[in-house]
Amino acid sequence: MFRFRTVAAVLPLAMALPACSLRMQPAEKPRPGIAVPPLPAPKPPRIYRLEHLDTLVQVPGRVLRIYPAARPVYERLPSPHWVLPQAASAAEEESFLDFAAEEKRRLLKAGPRVFRKGRVLFLRPTASREVRLVSNPVEDEHNITYEYLATLPEIKQWLVSVHLYEGGYYMLIDQRTGHRTQLMAPPVIAPDGQHFVCGNSDVLARFEPSGLQLWSMNDGVPHLLWERQTEWGCTQPRWLDNKTILFEQDFFDKGDVDTRVVRLKVIP
Repeated sequence: MFRFRTVAAVLPLAMALPACSLRMQPAEKPRPGIAVPPLPAPKPPRIYRLEHLDTLVQVPGRVLRIYPAARPVYERLPSPHWVLPQAASAAEEESFLDFAAEEKRRLLKAGPRVFRKGRVLFLRPTASREVRLVSNPVEDEHNITYEYLATLPEIKQWLVSVHLYEGGYYMLIDQRTGHRTQLMAPPVIAPDGQHFVCGNSDVLARFEPSGLQLWSMNDGVPHLLWERQTEWGCTQPRWLDNKTILFEQDFFDKGDVDTRVVRLKVIP
C-alpha cells in the first residue's frame, strides 16, 4: 500500500518534467507554415553608404571605383617630406606663411644650382638659361611668393610652391631644360618613377580646386594623363604599388568636414 501511494505521488511530477524541459530549450524549431524572418544584416558606418563618394568618372564615360581602405595600412605607407600637412588653426596658418627660415634650411641641401638673393629665387638648369622667380609680397591681388620645396631626383625636377593673395599652386621646373609645369598639389611619385599623382583638398574654404591629377613621365617630361575636380578632397595620397593609391578623402557630411581612408586604382 505504501509503495502504491509513493508511485501515485511521484507520477504527476514525472509527467510534468518533460513539458517543463521542452519549454526551457534555447531555440525552438519553427512550426510548419510559419515564416521566420531572417536577422537584419549589420549596417556599415554612414560614410561608407554615401554612394556619390565611391566613383571617379572619367571622360568619355570611364568609371574608377573607390573602395574603403584600412587606416593602419595607409599609415605604414611612405609619404614624401615635401607633402606638407595643412594648417589646422589660424595660428598655424601664420606659421605656415612664414616659411623663410624653413626654406633657408632646404636651400642649404639643394646644392649650388638653387639659391636665393632677396626676393629672387634662382634655379640653374644644365641645358638652358637660368630661371629667375621674383616674389612680389604686396597686400593685394598682385601678391605672389615663390618658395623652394625640394629637389626630386626620381623625375629630375625641382619643386616650388607658389603662394598667391588667396590660395596658390605648385610648380615643377625641369633640371635640364627649365620647363615649368603647373600642378594643383605636390607630386607623390610611384615606386617605379613612371607616374605621379597630385591630390588636393579645399572643401571648406574653396580657394583652390579639390580633386586629383595623374601624370606620366614619358621621356623624362611630365604629361597630364587626366585631371578631375571633385566635390570631395584628396589629402596626402600614397602609393600602395605602381598602380594603386590610398588617400584620405575629405567630404561634407551633416554640415561638417569628415574624412575616411580609401583606395583607388589609377593605372589600368
